[in-house]
Amino acid sequence: MFDGIHLGHRMLLKRVSEIALQTNGESVVVTFWPHPRLVLNPDISYLFYLTTLEEKLKLLEDAGIQHVVVLRFTQEFANQTACEFTEQFLVKKLNISYLIAGFNHHFGKDRKGTLEDLRKCAEQYNFGIEKLDAFYKDGVEISSTLTRELIEQGKVLDANKILGYDYFIFGTVISGNRIGRSIGFPTANIQIEDDHKLTPGIGVYAVEVKFNGDTYFGMLNIGYRPTIEETTKTKNIEVHILDFEGDIYGQHVTIVLKKKIRDERKFEDIASLKNQLEADKSTIIAFFQSNDVL
Repeated sequence: MFDGIHLGHRMLLKRVSEIALQTNGESVVVTFWPHPRLVLNPDISYLFYLTTLEEKLKLLEDAGIQHVVVLRFTQEFANQTACEFTEQFLVKKLNISYLIAGFNHHFGKDRKGTLEDLRKCAEQYNFGIEKLDAFYKDGVEISSTLTRELIEQGKVLDANKILGYDYFIFGTVISGNRIGRSIGFPTANIQIEDDHKLTPGIGVYAVEVKFNGDTYFGMLNIGYRPTIEETTKTKNIEVHILDFEGDIYGQHVTIVLKKKIRDERKFEDIASLKNQLEADKSTIIAFFQSNDVL
């Protein structure tokens, strides 16, 4: 799935490009969509991924990959054996000359295909094969699962280190209740366009906000706004853009997560909330200043 295109993925992608250059070939990534678990268990509602298909394609392009083949994952596709997939797709359609796979790669029906099976296929169909070891950073094995856990916990600084870029969410600005505007902190309410895109854990974050080719600094709140709405069960994503005035309803925006600054909490009254927002703004400005970007 290449979910997240993290540093471990990038090591593999770099090796693919190296081999392509050495053999006068072309670098190709094969991935699936939709996520296999959504096909095999369509009732699943708690599956979240780091990157949508569009985000993944952009990250792969940025990594220098020449071609990406997106295979539509269906029940019929899932029933292929490892040998069938290798012969019918990798050999006959892609004309594969060399295969680089991750250390824990399995493929084919019920994920029964192993690297040893691939080695046998490689001998039969005359293509090279290479398995890469797990990628470690600071003694920790890098994986999409670890990255998702960090983001769910709000540890975006740690997640960004193993992604190799800053985690981002993409959405559309929709109308809100305008309470923020009444206390001097107008917010843009963000609607994420993919229900399975992973949003960070509840809290307040320092972020960059990108739209119309411009980048702004902002403070993002993800949560249930307990001071304003005591009974809501809907998680809100709203961002206050620093030093910005204007109507951006309907705009598509990218929110780039930099650092979590505090947990969400309930305040005694709106005045107390406003005081905290002032403090949050100062903290966020200091963060960006300390990183020489403001």
